[in-house]
This record gives sequence, C-alpha cells and structure tokens, in this order.
Amino acid sequence: MDNISRDSNSSILPMAGMVVGALALILSGVALAKISTVNHTLADQAVKVDKIDNVAATANDAAAKAAAANQSYSDLVGKITATFGGYKTAIESLQTDVQAIKEAAAKKPAAAGKSSENVVAGPGEYIVKAGDTSGTKIAQENNVKLADLMAVNPGVEWNKLKIGQKLKLPVKK
Repeated sequence: MDNISRDSNSSILPMAGMVVGALALILSGVALAKISTVNHTLADQAVKVDKIDNVAATANDAAAKAAAANQSYSDLVGKITATFGGYKTAIESLQTDVQAIKEAAAKKPAAAGKSSENVVAGPGEYIVKAGDTSGTKIAQENNVKLADLMAVNPGVEWNKLKIGQKLKLPVKK
C-alpha cells in the first residue's frame, strides 16, 4: 500500500505544479492587463496635469498684470488728486479775491486819499499791460493789498481793464 500511495503522490505533484503554473500564467496575464490600464490612466493624468500647469501659469500671469494695473491706477489717482488739490487752492484764492471785489464794489467810493486802512495814492502809477487780467495780479506784482489798490482807484471796472489804462498805486500813511 505504501507503493500505491507513493505513486498517487508522485502523479499528483506534477499535476499540482501544472495547476500552479497555469494559475501563475493567468495571474500574470491579468497583472499585465491591469498594468497596461494603469499606464493608460497615468498617461491621461499626465496630460491633465500639463493642462492644469498651463492654467496655473496663465492665472499667475493674469494676477501679475492685475497687480501692475492696480498700481498704475493708484498712481493715476494720486496724480489726479494732487492736480485737483492745486486747483482747489487756486479756486479758493480766486473766491477770496472775488469776495473782496464784491465788498469793495458794494461800498461807496472813498474820497481820494482816504480808506479804512489809512491808505493814499502814492506818487507811483501803474500802466495796465497785456496779460493784466485782474486787480489781484496787479496788486501782487506791486506788493500791495487788493483792497488798498481798489480804494485808491474808485470807479475802475476791474473786470474790464484796458491796456494803457493808468492806475494809482497805494502807499501806507
């Protein structure tokens, strides 16, 4: 009986080896199929990653351009603000001058040599020249107050100065 069992064991072993080999062959075929599928998936993912990288680069470029545009906008706003600040100062100065002219026009003309600030016409005269558009400019050029200039020149229409027109220059008493 020992021989019979030994013969069955010796015929089973090669059979088992063949089954194991067949299973190994089947498993390796399945593994190759899976690896091929994974390789295709990886290739597809690499294309998608490249697209994402391109989108990220485009977004970074757009962000840099937006930052530059924002800086240019801020610079422009600063320049505009500074420019209008200068206009504001000039307008306020003109408003003050206009108010002084209105107040002087509302007053009765002072007698020559008299003003509320003890101002009289001096020996000097001023001849209106091209570009003299207001009493303010003339007063500034001659270092006198506009109100004093107006006080010693009653009857002068300050918004209608003519080239060659003579004006008296005030002097403090």
